[in-house]
Amino acid sequence: MKPLAFVAPNSAAAPSRLAVSRVATPRPSYAEMSQPPRSRRLVLIGVAALHLLGLWGLSQMQDVRRAVARVAPVVVRLVAPAEPPKPLPPPPTAMPELKVPATPLIEPPLIAIAVAPAPSPVVAALPPPPPVVVQAQVAPAPPVAQVVPPPAPQIKQIPASAVRYLREPRMTVPLMSKRLRESGVVHLRVVVDVRGQPREITLAKSSGFTRLDEQAQLDMRSARFAPYMENGQPVEWEVIAPMSYEVDR
Repeated sequence: MKPLAFVAPNSAAAPSRLAVSRVATPRPSYAEMSQPPRSRRLVLIGVAALHLLGLWGLSQMQDVRRAVARVAPVVVRLVAPAEPPKPLPPPPTAMPELKVPATPLIEPPLIAIAVAPAPSPVVAALPPPPPVVVQAQVAPAPPVAQVVPPPAPQIKQIPASAVRYLREPRMTVPLMSKRLRESGVVHLRVVVDVRGQPREITLAKSSGFTRLDEQAQLDMRSARFAPYMENGQPVEWEVIAPMSYEVDR
């Protein structure tokens, strides 16, 4: 719209009237009047854009639903088959009535009781008198002579200086005795048979150390002696043999 122009009154005009004239302005055309203002145009454009956006969203929602339907997992449930109805048990059959047979009455037999005869009188016979035993005097048996076994032959005892060795006993000092510095003299009672071999070895006097006493008995087993002759016959004999075990200090 164009502004209106006011024209000042002319002095030549009549005083009773004021000449008001409009400035000549061109009238807008019908095309210009039919065009909406700019703000309304923007509103229409926004509404049209919202409708287009809504249509586009609806088309996209259908595509999304189709994609979800394709991707969604298929759930399979196994349903157990229904069990067939169990047959009803047959109705119980009536038990037949058992008839108890009548027990026949048996008459007891007649038993005849025999009467024992009267006992006959018994005459007791007197026993004969016992015979008279005459004891005969028996002569006493002669005394039995007691057999006394002969005394065992006494073993000949000889001194240690009279012993002759065919093989002297080995002298072995135990390793532990060497480490502990154990030493001493062991006296053994040795019984030698007729062949010169030691038959019995016992401890007569200890050295004070058990290891040395046991080792001396083992060492004496290896000794061999010359037979001891008496009246031209070999006899058993015994001797107290000393065995000395010394450890170098």
